[in-house]
Amino acid sequence: MAPAFADIPKPKIPKGKGERCVEDTNVMRKNHMEFLLHQRDETVHDGIRTKKHSLKECLSCHAVHDENNMPVGIDDKRHFCNSCHAYAAVSIDCFECHQSKPDVLKVSGSSP
Repeated sequence: MAPAFADIPKPKIPKGKGERCVEDTNVMRKNHMEFLLHQRDETVHDGIRTKKHSLKECLSCHAVHDENNMPVGIDDKRHFCNSCHAYAAVSIDCFECHQSKPDVLKVSGSSP
């Protein structure tokens, strides 16, 4: 008899738009939350702002677009973060305070 979870599909993780991530893929999959928390602490407590592990930069690179070429928000199952978090049954609380999609003007290349 096969295990009950044998037919559960793996998440489909959207690719980022860059050539490579700021860390190795397996490192990011395992440690992204620690990177984000460390980044938060340096920013909030010490006033140090860098881009390498910032949530804003992650969203800019990993934005998933809808049929109108607009980035989807966290309420959409296609959102980059949802792909793994739904699979792992892990809640995401980042977007209670932060926006869940990048600035549309920066993503589309449009100017005001």
